[in-house]
Amino acid sequence: MNAKILGTAAAALIIAVSCQPKKTENEEVVVEGMEMTTPAEISIEKFTDSPAYASSSLTLKNPTNTTIAKAGEVDFAFDVKDYTLGEVTERNGVASNLANSDKGQHIHFILDNEPYSAHYEPEFKREMPEGTHYLVAFLSRSYHESVKNSNSFIAKKMVVGEASDDMNVDFEKPTMIYSRPKGEYSGADTENLLLDFFLLNTTLSEDGNKVRATINDQEFMITEWAPYVIKGLPKGEVTVKLELLDADGNLIPGGFNEVTRTVTLKD
Repeated sequence: MNAKILGTAAAALIIAVSCQPKKTENEEVVVEGMEMTTPAEISIEKFTDSPAYASSSLTLKNPTNTTIAKAGEVDFAFDVKDYTLGEVTERNGVASNLANSDKGQHIHFILDNEPYSAHYEPEFKREMPEGTHYLVAFLSRSYHESVKNSNSFIAKKMVVGEASDDMNVDFEKPTMIYSRPKGEYSGADTENLLLDFFLLNTTLSEDGNKVRATINDQEFMITEWAPYVIKGLPKGEVTVKLELLDADGNLIPGGFNEVTRTVTLKD
């Protein structure tokens, strides 16, 4: 091979090597004229910093009857004990980094497994369409974590006017109710998202029932009923799916036991 061919080959090799991606210490992939950052790793972490409110309770005073004659606006009234609605919850540790309502503690009101409405007073009006409905309500801290005790919630089947499909829900059987994350987050609130749900008639354990959380296609198996914080989420739309599973990994029957929600994270 003559010197001219060798020189051309060497030049081509130098050009090829110089165009290869290079990784920095922060795992950034650097290409000539462009920077591409590897996707962040999503994680969830349990936290235990919240005030317990073990003696707090919630009961439904009105309506007194779970059968309502016709569709329309219904007056709801709750009795709240050992818990102050409208008070900002003391925040420590992880909880101090979560999105927080400056309106204070409230009631999460969930009808037919739709996203909850927050109520800061024990009495309010709510439009009730005709048909069979499933109401779950529970006490919530100002940063939207549910109070988890045997008296902090109500769960009722209600019929307004003519009954309709029962949604395959039985509040006497193992049931999961989705709560957070919800809606839109922006700025610092996007860095730590609360993952929270409510359970009826079941516990979670490594060798028993579990909740599988799938967040942007990454799976996490939850074996303890507790609040969790999600970290490492990208901006934009985030998909969260929760499933209540039995010890063998099968979905437990129930219309609320598999839920998928989309939330949005903004700069």
